[in-house]
Amino acid sequence: MPDELVTVYDADANVVGAAPRSRVYAEGLWHASAGVLVRSVDGSKLYVHRRTMTKAVFAGMHDCLAGGVVDPGETPAQAATRELTEELGISGTPLTALASVSWDGRWAGKPMRCHLFAFEARWDGPIRHQPEEVVDGWWWTDAELAAHLADPDWPFVPDTRELIPQLLRLRQHP
Repeated sequence: MPDELVTVYDADANVVGAAPRSRVYAEGLWHASAGVLVRSVDGSKLYVHRRTMTKAVFAGMHDCLAGGVVDPGETPAQAATRELTEELGISGTPLTALASVSWDGRWAGKPMRCHLFAFEARWDGPIRHQPEEVVDGWWWTDAELAAHLADPDWPFVPDTRELIPQLLRLRQHP
C-alpha cells in the first residue's frame, strides 16, 4: 500500500505543503483532520462506532467522529464529506461546522500535532460501515457517551476524547 500524501500545516493552521503520512506521524508534523459527529435528525442520539484492529492508529478503539486526514488540495469540509461517505456510507446530507480545535499531544508513543475540524450531520437513514475501518456501531445519548468517557480505561480514540466534551458543551450552551 503506498504511503499517502497528507496536507502539512503550520501551528497557525495555514497549509504549508504535503508529506507522506509516515513522515507526518514520525516527525510530528502539523496536519489536519476532519471529523463528523453524526446525530439523529431529532438530535437526541449520536452515532458511536468501533474501529477495526487493522487501523494504523488507535486500532480497536471506539470513536464518535467519522473522519480522517485532509488530503492535498482538499478543504476540511471536503475531507469530512469524503470520510463520512467512506466510513459510514452517508452521503447527500449537509454538514454544519462545529469547531476548529488545535492541540499538541502524544498518543500511542507517537507525537501527533493536529488541527481537528469538526462537523455535524443529522441522519436517520441507513449506515453502511466500511469493513476496513469500522467493526460495529450504535446510537447513544450524550449522557451515555459522557458516562463511558468518564471511564479512563474505556478504549476511546484520544483525540476525539479530548474534543468531544467541548462539542457536547457547545450543544448545551450555544
